[in-house]
Amino acid sequence: MKVILLQEVPGLGQPGDVKEVANGYARNYLLPRKLVTAATGAAMASLNEQVATAKRRGAKLDAEFTELTEKLSSVTLTFAVRVGQGDRLYGSVTTQDIANALREQEHITIDRRSILLKDPLRALGSFEAPVRVSAKHEAKVKVNIISSEQASATASAATVATGPAAPAPEAAAPEATDEGEAAEA
Repeated sequence: MKVILLQEVPGLGQPGDVKEVANGYARNYLLPRKLVTAATGAAMASLNEQVATAKRRGAKLDAEFTELTEKLSSVTLTFAVRVGQGDRLYGSVTTQDIANALREQEHITIDRRSILLKDPLRALGSFEAPVRVSAKHEAKVKVNIISSEQASATASAATVATGPAAPAPEAAAPEATDEGEAAEA
């Protein structure tokens, strides 16, 4: 009897496989447990349609994963951390810190378990953190760890070079709205 597997059957095959099995095996074991269905013309057409749909879905997911991998590979995260004597960090940069930084800075949500660091980062410098996007796709996110003193010195040098910052247009907009509401009331 020709059957289409609906579930994985050890020693027989995977879901979607078309197999020839003994009539008694199919009638007495496979069909009552709904592990297979008879390979009729309608069932075969339905199977072919499901296979085509699965291939299209797989190709779409593969394209999305490739795009996310490229985006992650271009990301550089910088962490300003407190440093003690001998450039030793107070604490460390963990996979959770990297996942939070990706979410806040790049608006990319990645589960911390997908970031494949063997150990937390405990030294100043540049590192690459591998991120598994899918079974076939892995990106490397660049992580720079600098001391908080160095970060504040860099920020103050940038402020001196550019001069005092002008008020942001977003800050002025709420005040104008408040005045407009006050005039209406």
